[in-house]
Amino acid sequence: MGKKVKWSWASAFVGAASATAVATLLSARPKDPTFHLVSIKLTSFKLNLPHVDAELILTVHVTNPNIAPIHYGSTAMSIFYEGTLLGAAQVKAGSQRARSCQVLKLPTRLDGVELAHHAGKFFADVAKREMVLDAKVDIGGKAKVLWWGHRFKVHVDSHITVDPVFLDVIDQENRSQLEIFLA
Repeated sequence: MGKKVKWSWASAFVGAASATAVATLLSARPKDPTFHLVSIKLTSFKLNLPHVDAELILTVHVTNPNIAPIHYGSTAMSIFYEGTLLGAAQVKAGSQRARSCQVLKLPTRLDGVELAHHAGKFFADVAKREMVLDAKVDIGGKAKVLWWGHRFKVHVDSHITVDPVFLDVIDQENRSQLEIFLA
């Protein structure tokens, strides 16, 4: 028939250790975080004669799918309407545990002057109860794996459809891209 293969505990241990090492490397591969706009809340109007600015709170759900906790710096998320910068949301410096979710409340100010430049389109959007906004942000920080700290940058592009009357989120598409700096 054939040769009889001799089985040994040493070869079984080496095989199991190799499979464990490969599985660990695959699960440790950095993954892009996810962002989801949960709600928009109007907090106030600021009168800057002859203009009125709107202040909002954006509630954003963030997921860190990686095995490393992160620390990130403060930044501003730019919000666009019809290709024009409409305002910014402030992201405060913070941290997030490994493989966790958290909710961020982002204070936001929208410029009434910029919105007035698109008054015709804005009133048409109010009439059909759908307004399309775009947002972009780069978040930089540091992730520590064992004793090595690696800098990273996450670029997020969001395309959001909201009801301009009740400020409900109708639809959204969020894309994030993680870049790790090894040096």
